Amino acid sequence: MDLLDGRILDARRQYLYTPPSQMLHALLNELDEVKSLAIDRQPAAVQGRLSEMTAVLATLVADSLMKLGNLASSRAWYDTAQSAADDSGNVMLRARVRAQRAMLPYYYGPLEGAVTLGREARLLSRGRPTSTASFAAAAEARALARQGNTAEAESTIIVAQRLYEQCEPGDQDDAFAFPERRMLLYMSGVYTAMGRSSQARKVQEQALALYPARTGIDPALLQLEAAICLALDRSPSEACQLAGAAFLKVPAGHRTHILEERARDVLDVLPPGIKSGRAARELTEILALPTGPR
Repeated sequence: MDLLDGRILDARRQYLYTPPSQMLHALLNELDEVKSLAIDRQPAAVQGRLSEMTAVLATLVADSLMKLGNLASSRAWYDTAQSAADDSGNVMLRARVRAQRAMLPYYYGPLEGAVTLGREARLLSRGRPTSTASFAAAAEARALARQGNTAEAESTIIVAQRLYEQCEPGDQDDAFAFPERRMLLYMSGVYTAMGRSSQARKVQEQALALYPARTGIDPALLQLEAAICLALDRSPSEACQLAGAAFLKVPAGHRTHILEERARDVLDVLPPGIKSGRAARELTEILALPTGPR
């Protein structure tokens, strides 16, 4: 069990830097081993650990599939992750899986689903000063902001920040941690959706300075939100240029469907008369280029 735990921790670290299509095979192999152990009758403590392992691995599988745009499969794996977390009896893991799951409706809809999952995770966390509680509140706030519920979003992100200041964020190279750069990413989402460009740019710059050169899509997501801010601030050509550059800079294996979806949000906020202009057409052509595996 300890050896399996160690391999899963390695997978959690690799996940931050490895393209999702490559990670899927490794994650499914680990899940097969966990399943083979769970088939036999095990002591309650061992069964609880196996449920926790299943929840963690299934969450990462679901997240990989979400990035690749395989939404039905992602939802099914999130169902598995949530059931396993609930079976484990680990309250913070139950909250963590729900906060992570909120990303699916946040990026692909419906937004109400993201608000509900974030809120469930926050209530499960019971206001404890943990990174999971902060993550849950940040996930709820980001969805509320995108929904247009500014007052609730503002109060909830303040809760998230207060909890974060009191917590131990954990290993920044662990996909199941919530380091400062991730907190800033969620704050960027809140302020961008609220149209508060100056606040958004500040946290975007802070977050980008914390990401290592070898990483996944988070820096590109931050730059795409910076592009949305430029569009809202009536700099549409600059917005399209920044979005196109951010998209192309991402290695092909990470340039997956979720990044394309967020880049299209830049086009969506352009003024009507600009959407047919040269800069918008060039960005549309960039997004039509072949991406990573689906």
